[in-house]
Amino acid sequence: MIKIIKNIQRDTSKWSIFLLTIVLLVAIPILTVFVNLFYGPGETWHHLMVHLLPDYIKNSLLLIVGTGILTLFFGISSAWIVARYHIPFRKQLEWLLILPLAIPSYITAYAYAGIFDYGGFIDKILGVKIDIMNHSGLIFVLSISLYPYVYVASRAFFLNQSSNIVEASKLLGASERKTFFKLLLPLARPAFIGGLVLVLMEVLNDYGAAKYYGINTFTTGIFRAWFSLEEPETAIYLSAILVAIIFLLISIEKWERRRIGYFNATKNHQKIKRIQVSKRLKIIFFSIAFIPVLFGFLIPLLQLLYWAFLTYKDVFTPSFISISLQSFGIATISAFTTVFFALLLIFLSKWNRLSFIKPIAKIGVLGYAIPGAVIAVGVLIPTLSLDKWLVTFMKNTFDIKIGFIINGTVTVLVYAYLVRFLAVAYNPIESSSLKFGKSLSEASKLLGSGNIRTFLKVEFPLLKSAILSAFILVFVDVMKELPLTLILKPYHINTLAVKAYEYASDELIAEAALPAICIILTGILPILFLNRLIAKDS
Repeated sequence: MIKIIKNIQRDTSKWSIFLLTIVLLVAIPILTVFVNLFYGPGETWHHLMVHLLPDYIKNSLLLIVGTGILTLFFGISSAWIVARYHIPFRKQLEWLLILPLAIPSYITAYAYAGIFDYGGFIDKILGVKIDIMNHSGLIFVLSISLYPYVYVASRAFFLNQSSNIVEASKLLGASERKTFFKLLLPLARPAFIGGLVLVLMEVLNDYGAAKYYGINTFTTGIFRAWFSLEEPETAIYLSAILVAIIFLLISIEKWERRRIGYFNATKNHQKIKRIQVSKRLKIIFFSIAFIPVLFGFLIPLLQLLYWAFLTYKDVFTPSFISISLQSFGIATISAFTTVFFALLLIFLSKWNRLSFIKPIAKIGVLGYAIPGAVIAVGVLIPTLSLDKWLVTFMKNTFDIKIGFIINGTVTVLVYAYLVRFLAVAYNPIESSSLKFGKSLSEASKLLGSGNIRTFLKVEFPLLKSAILSAFILVFVDVMKELPLTLILKPYHINTLAVKAYEYASDELIAEAALPAICIILTGILPILFLNRLIAKDS
């Protein structure tokens, strides 16, 4: 024991201390949720548990199951078609199928609510009234918005599979259909389960679409407990249940991922070749692959463009320009901050000599798995407590009355974004740094350069593209984020996402189009980059 303590003392450096400090800083909101469970539930918890919690559980399960089934169908079928068959416009479909990710699900929900509303396109053209403001409608909206997570994972898998698998199956007399369902689909399970878990986490994180469609979920319940009931304790208990569900989903994904190592037995395999099919099958396959693009991107975008054309004179005001600049400014600051902390986390972990601290560093990137509303609650409670302490301290010590100086600031909002999106910046930078290996940095150190000089002169130039990618991804995620922003944004600050939500909540759904289109335009660039990356890797 004494020897272990001495070894820890010997290997502990300033890098270890800095690393632990950053991990603790990022983990505070998550720790807050679990620590506050020990203080007991709020006064309304029993009422909520009896009357509302069963509804939250039922609705969340319905959304998870329904959205899960549809996203698997859309994602896997379209991925297999573009990876396996020569069909018209295949190259265009490859990137078009990812574009629904550029439209946040709550914006797609607004678009379809308008299309099917009284006086909407369906009512005017077909004279048919269809109510989609229900569970089925929300499942449809979430599915066509989120299926690209499954599509991207499945397509990457199919593109990298060996043709030997298919050829061996054909030699054994299996048909094309049997080869897919009996062989390739089971092999692809870890890949599409990984995509599915991301879909289900987004479903549980959704607030805007569920609120607008009148469906009570855990996230809407957290908002109700915090703002309507004014009971942080109840919000904490709901947050803890939601986090437990998320960690269960992550555990399932990790268990499935262990199987990936058994897929490709040979290193120099030839990838599955695309095959020609009859004209009839080309039309069928093209239609199957195009339907998600049509309903997930083109129809919502056309509806939004139509609304924007009708309302832009009323919406495009100096106030709108100010909100746009605020959104871009906050997103830029948040992206810079998040990328900076991701670099710190990666390289402090690398420079640290204590082996047991490196796994602890991974705690810092758990925030992306936690819904935005939960992180917002986890940030609000400690910052409120700190503000109250400062007010008391200044009054008792200096007899000076001050208001809250921490809560309701851009700093707190940016900190919450850092916690939420650190993994988005961390993963591409870490993957890129692992590709370059240690040889160049070790050579630099042998020539007398220290850690920081080696990073600035050798490693940073090599990571520029990964850093830029991470910056763009975080920027877009911050622009789209709604629940976290709604809870934490300063009173005098607004964002495009919140403005679109406010318009829709005030039944000014057409006016929500212009801010929504601005968000979509910022999301298209990383989508195209992602498609290029998949094609390059395959």
